[in-house]
Parts: sequence; C-alpha cells; structure tokens
Amino acid sequence: MNSKGKKEMETKLRPNQKGYFGSFGGAFVPEMMQANVVELKENYEAILNSVSFKAEYEKLLSDYVGRPSPLYLATRLSEKYGAQIYLKREDLNHTGSHKINNALGQIILAKQLGKKKIIAETGAGQHGVATATACALMGLECVVFMGEVDVVRQAPNVGRMKMLGAKVVPVSSGSKTLKDATNEAMRYWISNPYDTHYIIGSVVGPHPYPDMVARFQSIISEEIKNQLLEKTGSALPNRVVACVGGGSNASGAFFHFIEEENVELVAAEAAGKGLDSGFTAAATFKGKSGILHGSKTLFMQTDDGQVVEPHSISAGLDYPGIGPALAHWFESGRVKYLAVTDDAAMAAGKELCLLEGIIPAVESAHALAALDQLEMLPNEIIVVNLSGRGDKDLETYLQNI
Repeated sequence: MNSKGKKEMETKLRPNQKGYFGSFGGAFVPEMMQANVVELKENYEAILNSVSFKAEYEKLLSDYVGRPSPLYLATRLSEKYGAQIYLKREDLNHTGSHKINNALGQIILAKQLGKKKIIAETGAGQHGVATATACALMGLECVVFMGEVDVVRQAPNVGRMKMLGAKVVPVSSGSKTLKDATNEAMRYWISNPYDTHYIIGSVVGPHPYPDMVARFQSIISEEIKNQLLEKTGSALPNRVVACVGGGSNASGAFFHFIEEENVELVAAEAAGKGLDSGFTAAATFKGKSGILHGSKTLFMQTDDGQVVEPHSISAGLDYPGIGPALAHWFESGRVKYLAVTDDAAMAAGKELCLLEGIIPAVESAHALAALDQLEMLPNEIIVVNLSGRGDKDLETYLQNI
C-alpha cells in the first residue's frame, strides 16, 4: 500500500490530531466547556497507555465484567440462513451489555484526573446502569440524565440505577429521549467543570470522546478475531453485523476489521415506522452533515439545521445521528448501512428467543433483522454483535409481538 493509501486507512480507524475522521469530527463546544474537553484531550492517551491504567482495566474486564464474552455458533439460526452465524455475547457481560467496557475505562480515567462526581446520559438505560455500577465499585457520586419517555419504557433499568446509588434525573424537554438527556448532561457539565467527569456512552460528542469510547469498545472485535481463529482456523469472518444508534457497539465490533477490506461491515439503523413515515432514526438515509452534541457528523435535521426528532421502538437507537467515525465510514463506503423497521426488529427478537433461547435487547434485534437483507453464500461466516440482553425490553416485546 502506498503512503497515501496508508494514511487514508489510518484516518478511517483513528482521528487526526484535530479529532477528525475524514471530514467528520472535531470539538465544537461552548467556551465554558473548553476546559473540560481540553483536559481530556491533553491527558487521555497518556493515561490509557500507562502501565497502571492497563493493569487495572484489564483486571476488571476479566474478573469483574467476565471477559472474554463468548462467541456462540447459533446452530438453528445458522440452519435457517444457510450460513455460519456467530453471536458475540456482549449480553453476558456484567450489567447485561457492552456499555460496561466503556464505563469502567472512563471511570478509571476520571479517578486519575482527580474527579469526584460522575454524570452520564442514557436512553435504553444500559449505559446508565453500567455507569452507576462503576461508580458504586469506585465509591464515586453518580448522576444519570434520562428522558422522561425512556424512564417509563425502561423502568427496570431505572430501578437498577437507583439500587446502585445513582440519582436519576428525568428530562422533560424536547422529545424526552436520548438526545434531550445528552443536552441536559452537557449543560450540567458546563456548570460543574472542576470536580465532575461526563462519561459519554457512545462514540459521539466532541473529540476525544469518539476515539476514546471506540478504543474501550475495541475489545469486542479483538476478542472476535481471537475466538474465530480458535473455532474456524481463520481470524476473519465474511461479515460483521451490528446495530447503530450513536454507534458504540458497532465501533467496537468493527474496530479491528476496518483495515481488513475483505470483511464486509454491516450497520443496522433504526428505520422506526418506515423511512418515509416521518417516524425514523435512520441518520445515513435521512440525515445530512452538521454539528450535533459537539462534533460534525450526520444527523436528521430541517433545512435550517434544527434537529428532527427521531423515532425508534428501541430507546438505545432513538437518536437523530451517528458518531463521526461511523459517518466517515458511511461516506467512504467502508460500512454498509441497512434500515430496519420496528416491526422487523420485533420479529427478529422473537425469532431468536424461539430458535436459540436467547432474549436479545431490542437494539440487538435490529442487527438480527438485518440478516434478512443480506445475500449469503453457503456456509459463509457472519458475526452478529449481540450488544445487550432483553430483560429491560420484555414489556416492549409483549406489547408488540
């Protein structure tokens, strides 16, 4: 590969010094937030690369989270599609999703920066639970912002957060979902800059968050490679499939395959009630470039730049945009994006229950539903990232199937 090609590949995986993945990224924040962001930018790489951080983080991933998470050959699902379909079982992590990987990493970082209080935003509640868990473990105060709509539809996770000692703040502005919870968390951080760290749960926000969160989640694809090599003799699948809201689980599942151009990467976005229904969250299909939550990315917006309210049956995918790295991977053609409706996700989730005895999160069900849109060769190897478990979504399933 020539030097120009090598530079392009590196840009796809990691941002440049200004925090850009291609034409997306950067840090667009109010002056009162600059100090917080600059502190992170100047310190995060040195901390993440330090011996003490790596030792503490890796020990917690192993002994507390239970990593590596299994890579399970779903035999009956595979029989249906005529392919070898493996499920990366992030649902079996402590707290029930991939979110704990990032929460633990950031809370160790926050302690090394001398922070005493942690704030977070959450939609489906899995990031909130993971953050509350990490705070309880480390003895730090925790405040979680959550849209009022999500407080109702994700009641089990609200209860878990409270049991873990977190203060859950319902947000009543806007659509009362994830976007609005993120807005409120950022406002709080501006007012409490010195003792507080904001654990953003996805690969969104100002640099360095998209890079930092992706690196914490990259353990997913690192393990997939090692596990596939052991199970099949090859570290490379034909395809990796993941759902995308902001994009943290997809970034983690894709990270170590971005430069493996023979591996097709498939992202399942929430089409809601349909792409042309006016009730959707499919940012690559309905969005355009602009500034959202501190970075330049793709999101759904009006002609004058106002955010269009998203809709998804999944609280974790109910977000109007995607992270800047995922926007770049879309623009460059590296990742294939598919739109999955609420109904298709419900059907796929129910099917996994009946075929494999696994209740997936509604978010993960979108990735499973995307399989119906793929043309598969016999016995090709497909890995689906099962990002979370469906305990929190039982009421949603029972009302919609």
